[in-house]
Amino acid sequence: MFRFEDPIYLWLLLLLPIMAAVRFIVWRQKISKIRKFGDPELLKRMMPDVSKYRPTVKFWLMMGALAMIILLIARPQMGTKISNEKRNGIETIICLDISNSMLAEDVVPSRLSKSKMMVENLINRFTNDKIGLIVFAGDAFVQLPITSDYVSAKMFLSQIDPSLIASQGTDIARAIDLASASFTKQDKIGRAIILITDGEDHEGGAEEAAAAARKKGINVFILGVGDTKGAPIPTEGGGYMKDNSGQEVMTALNEEMCQKVAKAGSGTYIHVTNTSDAEEKLNSEITKLQTGETESVVYSEYDEQFQAFGIIVVLLLIIEVCVMESKNPVTKNIRLFKKKESK
Repeated sequence: MFRFEDPIYLWLLLLLPIMAAVRFIVWRQKISKIRKFGDPELLKRMMPDVSKYRPTVKFWLMMGALAMIILLIARPQMGTKISNEKRNGIETIICLDISNSMLAEDVVPSRLSKSKMMVENLINRFTNDKIGLIVFAGDAFVQLPITSDYVSAKMFLSQIDPSLIASQGTDIARAIDLASASFTKQDKIGRAIILITDGEDHEGGAEEAAAAARKKGINVFILGVGDTKGAPIPTEGGGYMKDNSGQEVMTALNEEMCQKVAKAGSGTYIHVTNTSDAEEKLNSEITKLQTGETESVVYSEYDEQFQAFGIIVVLLLIIEVCVMESKNPVTKNIRLFKKKESK
């Protein structure tokens, strides 16, 4: 597969026909002026060293070199390999709570920021596993379908913000149900849902959803983020969120609910106090899951091809310099095609 890294530069190629048109107009004007001096055949005999074709050849050599330079700066690339790679690992879908309560700063720098850093660290630990990403609040949606592309996972993770979901609240059951339906259909492979939340479930049904996931062979792990004592929710204006009566809204980690959901999903609840310890505990639990061969991953590697265009540019410029506008005194008498004289 051939492609250009910066195709915007290809628009510069439009300059070439414009330059050719300008040269043609100038050439016609030049011929018109020469004819005013006298008969073209007579003028030709008076200027035996003037070449009719060499200036045109030099022009098109320069145009070719310019075209190659434009293609060169567009960074041409070619797919050098399409590989089918099989991986042995598990499938993991991370459900990240992005409700407003996750903005609380009872952990540094905030519940959501700490959760995102922890997810990135988890991704760094994965090697042969597939990962998906779901965000939820009052609703849930797939931020990243299950994949083995960890670079894309980190890119999508960096874009997560509570503003992604207009419907606020915390619907853990919806997140678990969506995650359960987002795994591949492969057999004999371990599957895990890692749900990161402060446990403020406003909709209910989380335990039932976790139990349904367990029946499908999916383990549900809960990472609880926040303080059980509670904290206010900061707002963009610099204050704190208030309820209808004007009182500050306090949000606290609901450990009891998190423990029940993890138990229903045959998983483990881990309170995130020390990030490293929490990651170690989670990694220890995940490694117990059965691993299997995931589906083939097809990917392309691109190789830079600008060197070839650079060589062509150099060759065209060398030829252009070597071609003189006037006839070469050594070769001017050589005629490949002689005119047949009329009797």
